[in-house]
Amino acid sequence: MGEVNPSVLVIDDDPEFRDSVARLLRAVHLESRQFSSVSDFLRADPPAGPTCLVLDVRMPGRSGLELQRDLAAANRQVPIIFITAHADVPMTVQAMKGGAIEFLTKPFRDQDVLDAVEAGLARDRVRLESERALAMLRERFGSLSSREREIMLHVVAGRLNKQIANDIGIAESTVKVHRTHLMRKMKARSLPELSRMADTLNVRLQQSQTPESA
Repeated sequence: MGEVNPSVLVIDDDPEFRDSVARLLRAVHLESRQFSSVSDFLRADPPAGPTCLVLDVRMPGRSGLELQRDLAAANRQVPIIFITAHADVPMTVQAMKGGAIEFLTKPFRDQDVLDAVEAGLARDRVRLESERALAMLRERFGSLSSREREIMLHVVAGRLNKQIANDIGIAESTVKVHRTHLMRKMKARSLPELSRMADTLNVRLQQSQTPESA
């Protein structure tokens, strides 16, 4: 399945500016959606593919910096490119500390916007791929039987088959069978790889038998 097309969300109360950014993005074959305010943006459904925001700092109603704080509080990790006609040092520092990709002051070069958008979309692609990989890993872990999960946690804790058999009161040959099955289901080619999966899922022998929520 191919990647869903990336999109750039332009939030600015100046319609002429929004249109000019949209034209610039169309010239490099990028889709865009326009919003005149933060509230309009918040009412819209988020795109499914890689996304970044081109966001004005000062607008009627909620400001761009307030939106940045709200998104961070909601754990919505959307790359942001700030645009403003009137920047000051504290504003710039606040935006960049909040994780902004770029802070551009009008007038700016078209290439500066395109470079920032490219960086933002690249960052969001990495985030989406990481989320997909984690979801697949959780699905594999969820496919294990309760006994396979139990043995997996013993295995990644460094216990030998004989020790695991003694710990949980089953035959060593049975441990070997379960271990083979769980390695296949987890698609782990080695013990170090299985241990890395357990680290990613944040599961340990002393913890719950299911991965913690994100």
